[in-house]
Amino acid sequence: METAAACVGVPIKQRKEPITFEQYHLHRLGKYSTDEAVTSYAEFTVQKLTPRQTDPVRRTLCLTETCLVERDPATYNIATCKPLCDIFAIVRHQENPQKFSIEYVKGAIRTYTSTDRDALIASVLDGVRASGNRDVCVKMMFTNRGQRLGPFTVPVDEEVESQHMKFIQNLPTGMEFGVAVSRFNSNISYSGLLHAVTQDGLFAENKEKLINGTLSALLDKEGDQNIISAEDLEAQFHALRRLVASKAGFQAFTRLPKMRERVGVKVVKALKRNDDGVTHAAVDMLNALMQPMHDDYDLRQEQLNKASLLSSKSFSEKLLEMFKIHILRNTGALVITAMLDFLTFGLCAPYSETTDGTHFDILLEMVATDGRAVFKLFQHPSMAIVKGAGLVMKAIIEEGDAEVAAKMQDLALAEGALPKHLHTAMFTQSTDNRMMTNRQLSRHLVGLWITGHPTAMGLLRRIMPSGLLTYLDSTDEVPEFETDKLNVRDNLKLAQEYHNKNKRNPQWKVIEKQIETILLHWRARIGLQKKEVNEKPIVLRKRRQRIKAEANWALFYYQFSRDHAKSNLIWNYKTREELKEALENEMRAFSVDKDLSQSYVIAWNHQEFEVPYHCLSEEIKIGDYYLRLLLEEDEIEETSAIKKSYEFFNDLYHRFLLTPKIQMKCMCLQAMTIVYGRCSEEIGTFNDTKYIVGMLDRCTDKLERDRLILFLQKLILNRRNVKEIMDAGGIKILVDILTLAHLHTTRATVPLQSNVIEASPDMTRESEKEWYFGNVDKERLGPNSFEEMKDYWKDGTVHAKTRCWAQGMDGWRPLQAVPQLKWCLLASGQAVMNESDLATLVLNMLIKICDYFPSRDADGAIIRPLPRCKRLLTEATCLPHIVQLLLTFDPVIVEKVATLLYLVMQDNPGLPRMYLSGAFYFIMMYTGSNVLPVARFLKASHLRQAFRSDENTSSDIMVRSVLGHILPEAMVCYLENYSSEKFAEIFLGEFDTPEAIWSNEMRRLMIEKIASHLADFSPRLQSNTRALYQYCPIPVIGYPQLESELFCNIYYLRHLCDISKFPDWPIKDPVQLLKDILNAWKKEVEKKPPTMSISEALETLHIKKGPASQDEGKIRKAYFRLAQKYHPDKNPEGRDMFERVNKAYEFLCSKSKITEGPDPKNIVLILKAQSILFSRYKDELEPYKYAGYPMLIKTIQMETHDDSLFSKAAPLLTAASELAYHTINCSALNAEELRRENGIEALEEAFTRCVSVLNASTKPEEMSVQVCTHVSRCYMVAAQFQGCRDKIQETSTIVRDLCRILYYKNLPKLNSVVVECVSAFCVDFWLQTNLYQSGVLWHLLLFLFNYDYTLDEGGVEKSGETNQQEVANKLAKLSISALARLGGYERGENATPDNPAVKASLNAMLTPYLARQLGNDNPAEHTVWESEVLKVLNSNTENPYLIWDNATRLELNEFVGDQQQQKVRTGECDPEFGAKFVFTIHSKELIVGEIFVRVYNEQPTFPLENPKGFAIDLLDYLGSQAQYLHSLMSLQQQNIKTNTVTNDRLQKVQMALEALRNSIKNNPGVEIQCIGHFKLLFALLRCEGCAKLQEFALEVINNVTGNQECVNDIAASEVLAYLLIVIQTLPKCSPLILETLYSLMSSTKIVKEAMNKGALVYLLDLFCNNTNPAVREQTAELFAKMLSDKLVGPKVRIVLSKFLPSIFMDAMRDSAEASVHMFEGSHENPELIWNDDAREKVSAVVRKMKMEHYHKQKDDPSAKWNLPEDFAVVYTDVQGELTIAGVFLRLFLANPGWVLRKPKEFMTELLEKWVQLTSTTSPDGEVLETVTTALVYFFEAQSSMLDQVPQLGHIPNIFKAMSSRNAAIPKSAIDIVHQLANSEVCIRSIAQTDCIGPMKMAMRVRRDCIGHACEALNKMFQTQEEDMIMQALKTEMVQFLLKLLETGLENLENPAATKAQIVKALKAMQASLQHGEEVTSILDASSIWKEYKDQKHDLFISNTTIAGYLTGPGVAGYLTAGTSTSVSNAPPPIDHQHDN
Repeated sequence: METAAACVGVPIKQRKEPITFEQYHLHRLGKYSTDEAVTSYAEFTVQKLTPRQTDPVRRTLCLTETCLVERDPATYNIATCKPLCDIFAIVRHQENPQKFSIEYVKGAIRTYTSTDRDALIASVLDGVRASGNRDVCVKMMFTNRGQRLGPFTVPVDEEVESQHMKFIQNLPTGMEFGVAVSRFNSNISYSGLLHAVTQDGLFAENKEKLINGTLSALLDKEGDQNIISAEDLEAQFHALRRLVASKAGFQAFTRLPKMRERVGVKVVKALKRNDDGVTHAAVDMLNALMQPMHDDYDLRQEQLNKASLLSSKSFSEKLLEMFKIHILRNTGALVITAMLDFLTFGLCAPYSETTDGTHFDILLEMVATDGRAVFKLFQHPSMAIVKGAGLVMKAIIEEGDAEVAAKMQDLALAEGALPKHLHTAMFTQSTDNRMMTNRQLSRHLVGLWITGHPTAMGLLRRIMPSGLLTYLDSTDEVPEFETDKLNVRDNLKLAQEYHNKNKRNPQWKVIEKQIETILLHWRARIGLQKKEVNEKPIVLRKRRQRIKAEANWALFYYQFSRDHAKSNLIWNYKTREELKEALENEMRAFSVDKDLSQSYVIAWNHQEFEVPYHCLSEEIKIGDYYLRLLLEEDEIEETSAIKKSYEFFNDLYHRFLLTPKIQMKCMCLQAMTIVYGRCSEEIGTFNDTKYIVGMLDRCTDKLERDRLILFLQKLILNRRNVKEIMDAGGIKILVDILTLAHLHTTRATVPLQSNVIEASPDMTRESEKEWYFGNVDKERLGPNSFEEMKDYWKDGTVHAKTRCWAQGMDGWRPLQAVPQLKWCLLASGQAVMNESDLATLVLNMLIKICDYFPSRDADGAIIRPLPRCKRLLTEATCLPHIVQLLLTFDPVIVEKVATLLYLVMQDNPGLPRMYLSGAFYFIMMYTGSNVLPVARFLKASHLRQAFRSDENTSSDIMVRSVLGHILPEAMVCYLENYSSEKFAEIFLGEFDTPEAIWSNEMRRLMIEKIASHLADFSPRLQSNTRALYQYCPIPVIGYPQLESELFCNIYYLRHLCDISKFPDWPIKDPVQLLKDILNAWKKEVEKKPPTMSISEALETLHIKKGPASQDEGKIRKAYFRLAQKYHPDKNPEGRDMFERVNKAYEFLCSKSKITEGPDPKNIVLILKAQSILFSRYKDELEPYKYAGYPMLIKTIQMETHDDSLFSKAAPLLTAASELAYHTINCSALNAEELRRENGIEALEEAFTRCVSVLNASTKPEEMSVQVCTHVSRCYMVAAQFQGCRDKIQETSTIVRDLCRILYYKNLPKLNSVVVECVSAFCVDFWLQTNLYQSGVLWHLLLFLFNYDYTLDEGGVEKSGETNQQEVANKLAKLSISALARLGGYERGENATPDNPAVKASLNAMLTPYLARQLGNDNPAEHTVWESEVLKVLNSNTENPYLIWDNATRLELNEFVGDQQQQKVRTGECDPEFGAKFVFTIHSKELIVGEIFVRVYNEQPTFPLENPKGFAIDLLDYLGSQAQYLHSLMSLQQQNIKTNTVTNDRLQKVQMALEALRNSIKNNPGVEIQCIGHFKLLFALLRCEGCAKLQEFALEVINNVTGNQECVNDIAASEVLAYLLIVIQTLPKCSPLILETLYSLMSSTKIVKEAMNKGALVYLLDLFCNNTNPAVREQTAELFAKMLSDKLVGPKVRIVLSKFLPSIFMDAMRDSAEASVHMFEGSHENPELIWNDDAREKVSAVVRKMKMEHYHKQKDDPSAKWNLPEDFAVVYTDVQGELTIAGVFLRLFLANPGWVLRKPKEFMTELLEKWVQLTSTTSPDGEVLETVTTALVYFFEAQSSMLDQVPQLGHIPNIFKAMSSRNAAIPKSAIDIVHQLANSEVCIRSIAQTDCIGPMKMAMRVRRDCIGHACEALNKMFQTQEEDMIMQALKTEMVQFLLKLLETGLENLENPAATKAQIVKALKAMQASLQHGEEVTSILDASSIWKEYKDQKHDLFISNTTIAGYLTGPGVAGYLTAGTSTSVSNAPPPIDHQHDN
């Protein structure tokens, strides 16, 4: 350090303390040490090439959001971590298809090999660019560091850029052009020239010229593009890309002459090379021309460049052809990535908005033409490619024209993508985010593919029930939303705002947007913004979203997973399973067909695919509907609309017309009813409505009648059908059916209070004789009763054609034409509805019809003529019968009739004559309670009847209302003044109110009078339902209950003044009422005698005077006779006489008596009424100054000094004092006026006189008490005003008298008022003090203990008038409020001055907790608060804050009672006023934070005032006991017994811990207080021997794990070891521990700590050795959660795999239960060998290891658990087994048909193993043979996997191995090539490597393999690969094969077949276009060839069977093997299930 400082000048800083290994381990990665930075989202297996190791090192290369991480696959430990921003370039080596290197800016280079090299590079490139590093590129050669003028970490300066551009334009002496380009690339950033534009003006123009010149020179000097090396060509493209990425270069593409053409030619030539590296460089350069890579760019230039690039259709075709070839060959992932970028910039929003519309459409069409290729990309391993494909797919479908989109959608069907994605979308159930993301992607694609595509929708209809598909059209929201996992950002702006156009770097806002796609390009993710910099407006291409998934797919998928049983949908678990199985079988079969198709294109036969749903075969289905459920469906239930309703309805109607069976007709009618009811709009007008009406008229079956009516009810939903019904006479037919309701005699009896005419069930009345009949002309037999007609029918006297007549009929009719007789005698069948229900239905129909035709138009004009339906209903043939239905007294019918009449009579000219039908009599006779429609009808019509003459101008409502004779005046007023709802309420109830005096008795009287008036009309209707009522006016009904009532305005004053009965009766106009009351008082003193005498009235009624002259019955009969005679409707000349008769009758019926002179009682009422007005309507009357104070005060003084004050009958002083109170309470002005008039003194005199007469026997109703009450209230109100308070303080006797009144317990109501007065006085501190010193506390406290909370909570109706306890309760509440105000406890609006003296006394006597409860901050809950406090005071309460029982109450009562007695008797009491009082009951309780901990634990749900504070206090207490607990643990470890005190202390700690658990559990948010205390809490788990303490601590920890902040703090505390130890020490708590751990494992840091502290060994012990299955399953779930952790999960898997086969880990993630069953079972298959020995071995090892670690961890909780690197549980049966990728090769060879879970992984590792074996000179021959055989079997079983071999890069190694000196290796290689030759993709790759020479060498070494080799050569040459034939000529393979034909095949098994293969191969070589002549010349020169050339030898070649073609693939599973089926020769057993 000193030397460095002295010699170098660099001081080296040294830490004061060295870092620990832990610190190094945690922070060794610097700022990338966080878990987020090293959590991978893509992983690849690679081989790392490093000079430190002779052999490649296997690594897992992980791509994270910010880093590229190398991990050791054996341990998942991080080997290296490099940030993505440090990557300089990616080198893709040409010589090795697996090799690539990564160059970092700091100089490091890492080299790897990978079987998925290009896919890996594509993913890394996308990740690096997305992280913001735009300078990265892919190239073939390492960067020449010597050529770069500066380090990689710093960009070069402007001069260097310019110099290197000049080098390209003018090559320096001795420098080649390639070197100049290489130097340029080495120095210029790949993202473009950093200094492309300096400043505006001359310099910028010079720089632009320099760039243009460089571009020209680069194209001029490019050399022969066909000759230069791939590396040089790639470098030229990189240089072009760097130049065009600048603004000048970007513009030069269209501005520089011929640049476009030259670049195009260059790219086309490059593509012909078929070199992926060159192609990627070329396309990436094109991308820089398509989309600007610089920040400050011009949208117009972008448009020009795109238009130029895309203008050549042939050029685009070449690009897309190359794109397609790579996709189909599964090669060129980098090229595919670049092409997807190209297509993204051209087609995908928002970039596509600058694409020319024509070019866009052409390119879109071309891409759509290769749609199959895009679909194949969805299977690519690189997520970057999948994203790009998704973007392109979205653009094609959304923006393509109908043909293009349909083509793409067709391909989704042809490629079988739709069923596959449907399966994923519907049946994926997982918690794995990736699975859910896949599901959402599938759902998105399914929506696009199906939208607007009839074929796809047709497929969906064939495989899905139509009822389920209806949810797609629903607008309902989904009840359960799932999180959108396809959340991306769209942060591209299309144009810059004008005010930002001159800013160089405007601030852009990033717009977060949810779109339904996982597709986002890297340019968008790094935040490059589009800007509009041109001043002229830029016209952007408008995006088209021709196809947009607008269907409600979210609801569809939600409903798909639910069960349904509807008419159009039966959907349940069975149907879902059938669908799932059908889809899986179809996909499996299609996959097999594709695999077997080899080179043919296979399309899915989707036209014939359907799912039959056999489980529903028993259901009868018509169209899309199940008839059973359709008929059973509840009509109220909301169901989905019926699809194809018109066709379905017509089918039903057709069946209805054809069937002769009534039952079938009715069933069809019922279904038609349901369908039309739901789909009337779609079906439209029913043309046969008249026919249905005619059927109804003609039918004689009750069932058919009811079904027809129900159908008609639905038909009227369409307004046009209503006209048809009216035209067919349907209204009259329906009304005729209505009359049948009179025959319904079995109605339920409604329990009514007002039933008048009651009959017992066994009473019958003889039917009225109404009927006449005759069987011959002019025969007239009768009258007969209806019962007699029934008898005649039974004995045949009458028949269907017998002529009949009854009153109400217009003539004689046949019996079958009379509705009543037809349906009661003639009809057959069982009715659906009884007569009442039928009438209700018809009435509803008539109401609906009337609703269609309102009486007024939209502007309120009356429509004339009256609508036809209302005219028909008003006719005499209809209206009377509808009205008379009221006499059925059926509640529903009456309600419907009233509604119908209301509608019919609106603006009806016939309304004034409505009363003639008897409607008002019938309707008022109704005894039910559903009178709201009745009230509505009455309100609308009662004043509009023409029963009076039009000349009558009287304003009296009783004269104008038709109800004036029936109802009291108050009721008629109520009907007119209030809503019909209010009138109905009054009419039904027992009301004795100021506005209405009405009761059931009065209603009974009214009904009785009406019933007697109607006489026998009701019984007649039961005999003849069409009888008609003859109107006669009813006399006025008198009500005895209304005698001597004073009715004023609209109120009865007696009731209005009865404040005890009507305390808050609303008054409409208080000012007007006040005036009317004054007028009423004037009328009271000016009464006049009546105008008519009794004798005059009798004379008018023609009644002789005598003793019986005033008999009510006689008077009524006389009136009835004269009224009928002179009624204006019958006798227009008798109107005057009719009115005199009415007047005389009313006078005689009136029982009221006239009094002369003023009535004192009425005057009192008037005074009281004023009090009521002032008390209730303060706001209205406040402006009015009350002028009666002088008289009031004078009256008070006179009454006060009157010696007979207490003996007067009229309580004038009471009323006057009350009025005084209310007037001052009304207005402050009045209070001041009262004070100025010396009213306070006058009231004080009255008060003192009344108080002086109070004693223990005074009754509450005495005048003295009443006056004291009102005066106290006066004081209470006056105390609000300062002037009045001063006057009260001056009058010292007031406070003394108030306190004295409180002593009299016999006056509780007065006490209540006085207590209120005390509360009012508390607004002043000095009045508070005066009251306090006067001993008011003693009185108030004693009142508190008279409270009975059971009365308030009992739910019993109570009143202070009848219940003394209620008064006591109120007094207690007032007292507690007074105490609160006295002490100053209340806050807010009711706040009073704080009084410390009062508070001190209350704290002592009521305890601090109760005293604190006196404060209430919420005035709205004042009453509840009072009740709660009083309840606590008067009950034995033991809650966490208070222990209060009989002893405490008794102690307090005795003390307070003594003090009260002393104060009243002697005037002296406790000088401290109770402030020193102390309770003696509280002892031996643990109190923490003022809470009794024991009690709280007994009442854990008790709401705490401050739960967070309590938790803090508990934690502090536990912390204070920590030392004690530590000592206790030490004693227990030494086995020293503890004493009782210690045990008590331990018990208190347990109590505190339990309380902490309870507070956290019951108070959300409290857990946050535990942060910082977790070390203490977890340490408590170590208290062994204190199981209860440990359990409580565990529950506390479990309860806090729901809070993320707590989990984070636990992670930071590193205390997990304590929890793990408890797994061993507390086995009974295992479920709770596992639950806690499961919650904690949401934190990656805790998962990491769990790994370090040995959680896995504890959990493994539970999984392997626990006896509780539930615990084991819980453990498996916990393992699954740990495995799912992105960072530590792989490491967990590695550790677990050392104990258990890896298949167990997969099982745990899929099903915990399955993993337990798997562990307990025995298995032997290629993926698992497991038996009892293995299970016992692992269980024993785990148990032993767990105990060792437990003992170690128990002594040292920080102890770590590490497995030895070479540790693994070796199973006896598995030992020695050769295992590749988890597959036992021995068992695989025995069962090659086994369906592997991971076939590609198995193939990859198998090939790697083979390459590893063959790379050594002397491999294990047996292993090599096994691996080779496994490869052969694998390729035979899964031939489709062959196409994936070339991309693994192993083909060169296979041919290289043929040159091995070890004879076994060439044979193995030939066997593998023999399989590879079955794939054209493999042959194409083989042709690009040196293959023929090695083959020839291998055939010479292993002549026994010549047969296989020749067969392979035959297949290889058949593909006509010219390169391969050229190799054959160079290596003289033709001559070699001719020689073999001549000799050398004798020892082979089938030499003839081999010769045939050779001949076919040679002939195939002859067919070569380039080399065929040369091959032919060689062959012609051979003598042996002449024997073979002219004949075909195919017969010698046997066809190889294709594995799996007939058996089909199995299903991969954990426990199942491939299934096989065999055909049985024996007949199956007889199935008896279907015999029935």
